[in-house]
Amino acid sequence: MAGYEQREALVVGAGPVGLTAALALRSYGVPVTVLEAGPDGRQRPGSRAIFTHSNTLTILDRLSPGLGAELSTHGVYWNTQRTFYEGREVYAKTYPDPPAGTYPHFTSLPQVHIEAYLYARAVAAGVEFAWDQEVADVAADAEGVTVTTAAGTAWRAPYVIGADGSRSVVRRQIGARMEGSRDEGWYIVVDVAELEQPALPNERHFHYAHPAVGGRNVLVVPFAGGYRVDLQLVDGDDPEALASPEGVRAWLDAVLPAGYADRTTWVSTYQFLQLVAHDFADPTRRVLLVGEAAHLFAPFGARGLNSGVPDAEAAALAVVLARQATNPAAARSAVETFALARRSAALFNRDAAGEALAHLRPTPERAAEVRAAAERAPQDEAASTWLEKAPYGPRGVPRAETVYRY
Repeated sequence: MAGYEQREALVVGAGPVGLTAALALRSYGVPVTVLEAGPDGRQRPGSRAIFTHSNTLTILDRLSPGLGAELSTHGVYWNTQRTFYEGREVYAKTYPDPPAGTYPHFTSLPQVHIEAYLYARAVAAGVEFAWDQEVADVAADAEGVTVTTAAGTAWRAPYVIGADGSRSVVRRQIGARMEGSRDEGWYIVVDVAELEQPALPNERHFHYAHPAVGGRNVLVVPFAGGYRVDLQLVDGDDPEALASPEGVRAWLDAVLPAGYADRTTWVSTYQFLQLVAHDFADPTRRVLLVGEAAHLFAPFGARGLNSGVPDAEAAALAVVLARQATNPAAARSAVETFALARRSAALFNRDAAGEALAHLRPTPERAAEVRAAAERAPQDEAASTWLEKAPYGPRGVPRAETVYRY
């Protein structure tokens, strides 16, 4: 079509989910162009998504053989998890090392590193990148989609995968509504770089009512090169004050060994979001939403990236099937199957995150249950395990999660 940059398929967004979608399309032989609002070589602060689950590694290996192993090798894994209540250990477990030739349950490395490995694989696979392409308009019709940038460039393709994050322009342009809730509670997340002589164990620690910070909950998690520390604020706290350099130093010094407060590399605040798009595709079934363009979850439970990757694979397969369809109804059905399956998975994750929130910001009745369980733990194994597992919500995936596995 004259006046357009015509392509076989477009992905909007060059984050980990967009890169996964592009890799998936290339794995099926579909030429794809990624439109990214930022410049080439852009730097994004913070560790962000650090957990890559074994199932996610398996998917990435399927799309680009050896990629999962590469991430696993460069990330860190810890065998020991500990939970404390008011400073007393109520749960501890050390898992055996995974068998040779298998992935551990997860690998942990900063998102910027994950993106770098994905990007290198995408370039090697022949993915085209167009930088400085801030999307302003998305118009779909029965034949395809036109994406127009703020600078006026128009791109045209039969199908578009929107992976442009939490403030997704693609989502707004196709009229998808986010449904769910935002909790009023605040959290502060801080990255600290490892000391030259490490003073923290390679373990994950969760503290209920940490006595050194006025009874606030604290999570300490290792990743490649450092640690993430989450502080849960209580009613009446000032997020800006506690996230300021002076505020962060004060509470980090209270919960970590000396020296780590001097190694802060990133500070951010967030609220617990439980939002899912009402539809994961546009009315014409030509635009598909994946990752945070389609759903927003709280970091507890690592549900964002690890649901975004299967979103991306499923969206790419839907595009492949739609392109191969011999009639419009079959093409539409491929996209609708994707939208229903992945929305079902997102609703499961939203509800699971909601259960975690009910535990982290408890009613007086739930708070009494937590205290009672802590009094029985660790001798009472059931109480001990409940205290460990509940802050992250239920494990597992809904049946719909497997729709696009093969």
